[in-house]
This record gives sequence, C-alpha cells and structure tokens, in this order.
Amino acid sequence: MADLPQDLPEDTVLVAGLRAGDDACFARVLDAWSPGMVRVARAFVSTPDSAAEVVQDAWLAVIEGIDGFAGRSSLRTWVYRVLVNIAKRRATRESRVVPWSSVVPDAGPTVDPALFQGAGEPFPGHWRAEPAPWPEQHALAAEVRACLAGAIARLPERQRVVLVLRDVEGHDSAEVCSILDITAANQRVLLHRARAFVRNELAGYHAEVNR
Repeated sequence: MADLPQDLPEDTVLVAGLRAGDDACFARVLDAWSPGMVRVARAFVSTPDSAAEVVQDAWLAVIEGIDGFAGRSSLRTWVYRVLVNIAKRRATRESRVVPWSSVVPDAGPTVDPALFQGAGEPFPGHWRAEPAPWPEQHALAAEVRACLAGAIARLPERQRVVLVLRDVEGHDSAEVCSILDITAANQRVLLHRARAFVRNELAGYHAEVNR
C-alpha cells in the first residue's frame, strides 16, 4: 500500500513544477501520495471524513509553502511533515492526542526481548525466527484483515502512527523521526511495541482458528 515515489520525477523537477504552478505536476504528486496521506491522517483523527479534510488542508499548505521548501529533506518527507502537523492540530481539537513533545515509551503488551537479535548480531532488533507460516486461505481471509485492522486501531496513537508510517507507508526510520520530530530511540521503542501488540493479536487469532 505504500506510495511509490520512484514513479515520480526527481525532487528538483517536482519542486520546480509546483513552484511554477504546473497543474500536471501537482496532479501527479496528489495522485501518488494522497492515499498514503489519508492513511496517516486517519491514525490521528476520528473519522475518514476528518482525515480527508486534513489531507486537503495539507495540500493547500504545501502549495502555499512550497517556496519555503529548503530541500533539507526529501519533498515527500516535507509534505508528510506538513500533513502530520495539521493532523495533530485537528486531533487536538478532537481531544484525542497527547503532545509529541512529551513522548515517552508507551506501556503495553510486548514480547520477550530474547526473541529479537541483539546488538552484536547481523540484524539487531529483528525477530530471531519468523512466525510459523499460516495456511494461505487464512492469510487471505477477510477476518484476518479485519483482525489486523482492529489491532492497529487499538494501538496507542503514537504507536499507531509510527507503525503506519513504517510498515504501511514504507518510510524508513530517519524519515519517520523527521516527520514526527522524535528521536531514533523513541521511534524504535514505539515501533517495537506496536509490532509486538499486532503480532500478539494475530497470534491469538491464529491460535483460535486452529483449535
């Protein structure tokens, strides 16, 4: 589901087009990035309609502010940062947000750290072993997708946003830290707890259907 920035021209071309008011250029980035922006906005706000309004406001802010884009990050990262700032303000009005400036690791379900590779191993932080494979018919079943969506929806907001940005939209760690203005350590903790919760929920579903 992640956006595909590789299908677009280089940032220099896009920025020049947006600054020149090129409607075709704007339509390309709008079509490429809006679906992912809606998913990220939805992680903050309470309804799909509200998420759509956040995205609309974000694009208006991008067009109005493109002359100030300094190129210190990728254009997509900058656009998502604009989006998140607007989404957080909307969420504040909906009384659903905790300020990101006060980020602390969320308490919540986690898994045994021994299941993850350590600092001296080839892939620190990754699972030592993949989960047992599921029968294909279960992996494709609508109830599995519903279980996954439900698990993500029940995550604390900060965990949910990091998970959506990393695992749904495909942003790397540095991009997520830049978009959300959080430290790499906080990003790792939030992502770990989010993945652990979702994994546990899916494992519980798997155990239930195989009784």
